[in-house]
Amino acid sequence: MTTDESAPQRPLVFAHRGSSAAFAEHTRAAYRQALADGADGVECDVHLTRDQHVVLLHDANLDRTSDGTGPVAERTLRELRRLDFSSWKGVRIPELYGARSEQLLTLPELLEILRGAGRPVKLAIELKHPSPYQLKLEDRVLEVLRSEGWDAVSSSIGNISVTFMSFSPDSVRHLLAAVPPEFICQLVDDVDIRVIRGGLGFGLIAGGAIANMMKAAQVEGERILNNGEVGLAGPGIEYVRKHPSTVRRWLASGRRFRVWTVDSEQDVAVCAGLGIQEITTNVPARVLGQLQVAPAQGR
Repeated sequence: MTTDESAPQRPLVFAHRGSSAAFAEHTRAAYRQALADGADGVECDVHLTRDQHVVLLHDANLDRTSDGTGPVAERTLRELRRLDFSSWKGVRIPELYGARSEQLLTLPELLEILRGAGRPVKLAIELKHPSPYQLKLEDRVLEVLRSEGWDAVSSSIGNISVTFMSFSPDSVRHLLAAVPPEFICQLVDDVDIRVIRGGLGFGLIAGGAIANMMKAAQVEGERILNNGEVGLAGPGIEYVRKHPSTVRRWLASGRRFRVWTVDSEQDVAVCAGLGIQEITTNVPARVLGQLQVAPAQGR
């Protein structure tokens, strides 16, 4: 059976923090469900624990997604294992997806889940900054991947294809010393200094300084993409809507796009219409249903 080269190609679908509309984000259940949904890949955010384990969490603090409190970086993995990372979602976890005590994942544990998929799977790792460990986060992630058999040239581990993402230009430049540029994604989003300054909960001076730092990171991230220093562009869907000419220019110059977080039918249609190659979504099964008439791009 041959593939019709003239047939429209659908975007690859990444499950954002797993199938996080169905189960608590970053949990074993969310990633098991993402594979069951047929997602082409999964996305995760990583932080370091006090004892230097790479754990899958979005926030630097525990308050929103667990029954704990305070910085992730101040807890050991053993201490984190005692916390509940799934009950806040209010969804019962099927026995097949593990006990409540098994929902927190380290990076090696996620790799184990993906190895068991029985098919090629893509993994997008977002390195979260600012980190109290600074660029040691990147070094530790690469160390863990190498210990799991990661090949830098193909950026793969068996059936798993790995890419790296960050909003931090410093992180991206640091990764470029060890990872081929086609496997690195510079994340970008619009930063409104006035909105951020008023919404960070800091004083006027501190809030302004942080907002200015974020804006500078946005400008530098756009420069990295303009210069073609990395192969992947990672704008949010609102950025895509507001900057169509920039998106088209980056696409024309060879940047591969991974757009987040694309949940509505309208946003999926926008991405497909622009020729976006990859989209990240909380609802992979629903998005795949909308896109199912076309084969995947760059499978």
